[in-house]
Amino acid sequence: MNQSMITATNSLRQLQNKIDIISSNVANADTTGYKSKQATFTDLLVQQINNQPVVSKEVGRKTPDGIRIGTGAKLAQTAYNTSQGLLENTGRALDIAFTKENQYLKVLVQTNGMSEVEFTRAGALEVTPVGNHTSMLTDGNGNPVLDEYDNMIMIQGNVKNYAINQNGRLQVTYANGTTGSFNLGVVQMNNPQVLEQDGNNLLKLPQNVNAAQIYTDLSGANRGQISMQQGALEKSNVDLGMEMTDLIKAERSYQLQSRAITISDQMMGLVNSIRS
Repeated sequence: MNQSMITATNSLRQLQNKIDIISSNVANADTTGYKSKQATFTDLLVQQINNQPVVSKEVGRKTPDGIRIGTGAKLAQTAYNTSQGLLENTGRALDIAFTKENQYLKVLVQTNGMSEVEFTRAGALEVTPVGNHTSMLTDGNGNPVLDEYDNMIMIQGNVKNYAINQNGRLQVTYANGTTGSFNLGVVQMNNPQVLEQDGNNLLKLPQNVNAAQIYTDLSGANRGQISMQQGALEKSNVDLGMEMTDLIKAERSYQLQSRAITISDQMMGLVNSIRS
């Protein structure tokens, strides 16, 4: 395999990764609270082939010594676009939308019999009955929403009304006129780029990562930093126009690299067909 085929093959693999990222963004354009991802590329190592084995023979040369040959490109970084999405008013009491960047709800997710705290900006909350006139506050996937102390929010009795203020305090008014309140568990992400997608619009921490370096619990005196709106949902921040433009560029680059492999193969065929 010649150098041009190696270079084109390396680039094809990375371009496929970029197309996959764009496809994920387009597929989630209507997903509540979804944050798009952006891919950037960098060059792989460059090989230099010297023209002369002896440097003294290049005295007086006007152009740089040696020929630099690239070996393709690689995906350098995949970063979340954490910008605020547009708000859509729903009028539903259990719908909330964050109005500040990098704030997330804490939810408890069961995976292979293990419980793990994960994070979401999808604010379409539900109340799920669990028996004995008790209900549990969950996200749209049925995962329990946690309070500021990482406890599940259990609501007992017949509820007449729900009210959620801008600092994430849920107040419940029961049918008998009594009230109860809960503080929704909210975190401020200090380094959201290290988060991993876990499906169902959830993000989680990688293994062996110090959580204190990644996010801050907005509990106690920090609850004044929370900013959310009741009766609204945050739409995704996917820009379909930009995504389609990036897709066209990636497809054109993919075609170019594929064509380079085809031409290289034809050249090798011609060389092999030469007879002395």
